[in-house]
This record gives sequence, structure tokens and C-alpha cells, in this order.
Amino acid sequence: MSDEQGNAPLSRSARAEAVEAFIREARRVGAAAEPGRLIFALDATMSRQPTWDLAQSLQGGMFDAAAALGGLDVQLVFFRGFGECRASDFVGAGQGLAALMSKISCRGGRTQIAKVFRHVLEETGAALEETGARRVGAVVFVGDAMEEKADELCELAGRLGLLGVKAFMFHEGGDAEAGAAFREIARLTGGAYAAFDASAPRRLAELLSAAAAYAAGGLAELERRADKGEDAARLLLSQMG
Repeated sequence: MSDEQGNAPLSRSARAEAVEAFIREARRVGAAAEPGRLIFALDATMSRQPTWDLAQSLQGGMFDAAAALGGLDVQLVFFRGFGECRASDFVGAGQGLAALMSKISCRGGRTQIAKVFRHVLEETGAALEETGARRVGAVVFVGDAMEEKADELCELAGRLGLLGVKAFMFHEGGDAEAGAAFREIARLTGGAYAAFDASAPRRLAELLSAAAAYAAGGLAELERRADKGEDAARLLLSQMG
């Protein structure tokens, strides 16, 4: 018997396939709606105070960029002073991250990027071991210098890449050695490198927004933004494998 539109009824096997396809799609949509996880890492040594203040004023845009995709949980990691490197809990609202950042001032010291990457590896490893835990999709690092051994940082970056964590290295200033290291770190993780000038805050805002969009929606969301003409999304996509 046909339905009112004249279509023949589905066979039992066809109905079963249709149900399975619906379940797969429901699971896919449900997974896409789950908040992404991003680690926002900042150099808080003394030279960074102006950019710290800038990042604090712009970080809400990361949440806005991801809100339509199910949201974004962000963990703040920073280093400063004599060996101080700290990480917050994951927060799910821009106001929460802003409150954390407002309590932190920059202090003199050397860079500790290796500690940041080891922390990201620990967070990712813990999520992989815990059933149902949401893993970190990306780490955004904002800094102007690299005072460590580049080979050590690249080894850690390679491990991040193997775990599927992409590093977005946003570089302020013209330090050539730091720029070369940041580019290689981004390449090894499948992430992206971009330079910016703190005197032009819109550039950093766009980069943070694009990185957050990736963390929440993956390459498909970056591609959508690039198709709409967003330069930051195009720049990141051009480097990502």
C-alpha cells in the first residue's frame, strides 16, 4: 500500500537503515553542540602588561564567537616572575575569565612556554583516560619572546600534534628568534602562526575569535568564516593541515 503521496512503503531493512542514520546524525549534532575546550596561555612577564590588558579586554569575543556552536570552556594559563606558572579551572563565560585576568599583574621573569605545553599535555592525557571527558581541542598562546631551547619546545609541540591539539601561536613584536620558533611549533601541531601589533587591537581580536571558532566548531567553522571573507579565518586555514 502506498501513502497519500503515492510513495511505496519502506521495507523493514530500509526502515532499520533509516533509523540508524537518524541516530548517527542525532549523535553528531549532539556532539557538535557540546562546548569545546580551549587553553588560553599568556606570557605575563613584565614587558607584557600592555598586551595583558588588551587580551583581557578582548577575551570575551572568544566566547561570543563560540556561543552559536554550543559554547566554549576556557582555561587560563600564565607564567611570570621567578618560575611561577599557574592554571585556572575551566570557565564557561567571558565574565569568569575576565574576573580571573583582572586579578593578575605582570612581573619580570623569563619565558616558561615548556611548562605551558607540559600542562596542556597533562590536561589532554587526563581527558583521554577519563570516560566521557571533553578533551582540549586547541591552545592559544600570546607572547613576544622565547628564552628557552627551541628543540625542547618543538619536541613538546610534536607530542601535542600527535594528540590532536593544535597550537595557535600569536606573536607580538619583531623578535625573529621567537617568530621562527612559534612558526615551527604551529607547524608541528597542525595549528597556525600569526603576528600582531598591540597598537592595532582589532587584529588580535579577530585572531582570538577565529581560534575560538575552531575550538568550538572545528575546521568546518573556520571554512565557513573564511567563505564569509574573514581574513583571520583565512590566515589560520592557510596553514592548518
